[in-house]
Amino acid sequence: MKNEVKTLVKEGRLEFSNGGWSATDEACPNYEDIINNMIIGHGFLMKEFGIKPRTGWHIDAFGHSSANARIFSELGFEAIFMSRLDREDKEERLKKKSMQFLWRPQSKHFGA
Repeated sequence: MKNEVKTLVKEGRLEFSNGGWSATDEACPNYEDIINNMIIGHGFLMKEFGIKPRTGWHIDAFGHSSANARIFSELGFEAIFMSRLDREDKEERLKKKSMQFLWRPQSKHFGA
């Protein structure tokens, strides 16, 4: 099974998202825990599969912190997928077909 998964990853048919040791929103109450969680998980994925995840996944049922998005950005993620938006914001985005958006968390650190 492990070799089959490695083949799928190598062929680009399977991609790991987030890559933390556990779900960030479930077991990591502060930024140090988030970073340590990712270091452990990303180290495992690099050792076993030779890859580093490109996308973050944050399914927190209670919302999303801008700190999570900033940390994910600094970890090198190209995108973050999340499950909860403000109801009115979601309705507006659906109407305008703008569900994909650029979230610039704590933008003073990332420039214009």
